Amino acid sequence: MDIAGFFAALNQSRGINFSLFYDAFDRDLFLQGIRYTAWLSVASIVGSLAVGGLGAYLQFAQGRWARRLVGGYVQVFRNTPPLVQLYFFYFALGPALSALGSGPQPLIGNVTWAIVSLTLYAGAFNVEIFRSGIEAVPQSTIEAADALGLSRSQIFVKVVLPLALRISLAGLNNNLVNLIKTTTNAFAIAVPELLYASSQIWSESMNAFEMVVVLLTFYMLVIGAFTWSMQRWERAIAVPGWGHA
Repeated sequence: MDIAGFFAALNQSRGINFSLFYDAFDRDLFLQGIRYTAWLSVASIVGSLAVGGLGAYLQFAQGRWARRLVGGYVQVFRNTPPLVQLYFFYFALGPALSALGSGPQPLIGNVTWAIVSLTLYAGAFNVEIFRSGIEAVPQSTIEAADALGLSRSQIFVKVVLPLALRISLAGLNNNLVNLIKTTTNAFAIAVPELLYASSQIWSESMNAFEMVVVLLTFYMLVIGAFTWSMQRWERAIAVPGWGHA
């Protein structure tokens, strides 16, 4: 008996309904949810790292007003719930931008708004994570680089950031794991990610318990693999005596 036949028989004999393993429609819906979740995760991780690095650079290399601007951004996005931020972008800012356009279609879709919201939310935490790593770099190291004639930007890119990254990886790992889990908030604006797809399946197949078990297992495996990979990377780039035992 193949896998589909086994789970179909399990449903008929025991009433345990893992429909995505034998029903083609449910399986395709679930796989679509995985694709959207993967896209949200990858895009927002890359975006938040870019935002975090840029914010840390502005705080390190630029003037007082740049630091104040970055500090205000961090306070806004770190101190408000991510779901509220998502609603603001989609239900408030989205219609405001659409009113400036010429057609009835929104200028930015729900998937893009979800990525923007997740990126800015996680980016605010990444700014602080990178900042703490930068502050751990000894001032004597920065002074030595300055004595070699490096500009402020060159010191940041070639000296400070590589060292700060090694210290920041543990905190960065925690923030990115939280970001992957926060992608489920996109359910609220009808992005067909994994939670949204699963809710459609259990609404039609009446198998909420089984689908929640599948969801929990999926996220445990994916996030476990991501955490393991980050820890391997952390050990691989560790400098003996620099922020590590």
